[in-house]
Amino acid sequence: MTVAYWIVAALLAVFYGYAGGKKVLQGKEQLRPMMGWVDTIPMPAVRAIGTLEILGAIGLVLPPLTGVAPWLALVAAAGFGVLQVGATALHLSRGEKNVIGLNLVLVVLAAAAAWLATVWVG
Repeated sequence: MTVAYWIVAALLAVFYGYAGGKKVLQGKEQLRPMMGWVDTIPMPAVRAIGTLEILGAIGLVLPPLTGVAPWLALVAAAGFGVLQVGATALHLSRGEKNVIGLNLVLVVLAAAAAWLATVWVG
């Protein structure tokens, strides 16, 4: 179970670290081609989402790696699941049914990471 967790956690951490970094560091004009929804959400909220994604990526990796509060990995994974449910709802409200495939994959990966992270919850 531990190896499976690290595989899933690494995939999620790389994805969210990259996506969160883009949201934090780039402007609306640079994000728009890949994330058209940035026009419907205030930039401070986009930056906050990016910051949460970076913190979640760290939360998936650092606590289990150091053994300090490893239950935070479960919290981070659950947070990513909630984030993707919200992202799916946003895309559906914008009529973007064709782009929710990635959101659904990320929900499944987040659920798998949360389940696998229960190994550290006593």
